[in-house]
Amino acid sequence: MEIRPLPIAGAFVVTPRQFPDDRGVFLESFRGDRLAEQLGHRPDIVQTNVSVSSRGTVRGIHFADVPPGQGKYVTALTGALVDYVVDIRVGSPTFGQWEAVVLDTVDRRAVWLSEGLGHAFCALEDGTTAMYLCSAAYNPTGEHGIHPLDTGVGLELPAGVEPLLSPKDAAAPSLADAEAQGLLPTWEACRAYAEELAQRGN
Repeated sequence: MEIRPLPIAGAFVVTPRQFPDDRGVFLESFRGDRLAEQLGHRPDIVQTNVSVSSRGTVRGIHFADVPPGQGKYVTALTGALVDYVVDIRVGSPTFGQWEAVVLDTVDRRAVWLSEGLGHAFCALEDGTTAMYLCSAAYNPTGEHGIHPLDTGVGLELPAGVEPLLSPKDAAAPSLADAEAQGLLPTWEACRAYAEELAQRGN
């Protein structure tokens, strides 16, 4: 298993080693101990989410209040998607920037997003099944969104894809409006919480 940091602090791409034979393939899709080497603490996975999406479905940009936030480990079980990590932490050196990673059933990569980062994806195929391992349970009062087509963020969707949004995502504010409303986590709060998690793990 290879774990590679993305240019946005707190985000990683995980590429598992696959063992194919005439029966199929075997791999370790998640290793908390290996991820802990990068994070300084072992992520406490308390909830698993699964979504099934048609081609063009865009989910996000979603984020949660920090603390506790919601770290996410995302992979594709079927189909393919473009996964977006968006730095929405006010004061971060990469605030407003994003990274995209293709998750599919060929390389079977995963992405880890630490607490405080924004997350979105776009399904490339009908029946794309995404699985998220989450470090906190869903909290409706602490969950927020940014419009995934906000030009201030500028996510680049795959060519030829007609985006399909939920009513909730379509009504989400822009990044600038979310910042003005005080909805965004701060770089300082996220760093402090990461240090707290590391202390708990020692």
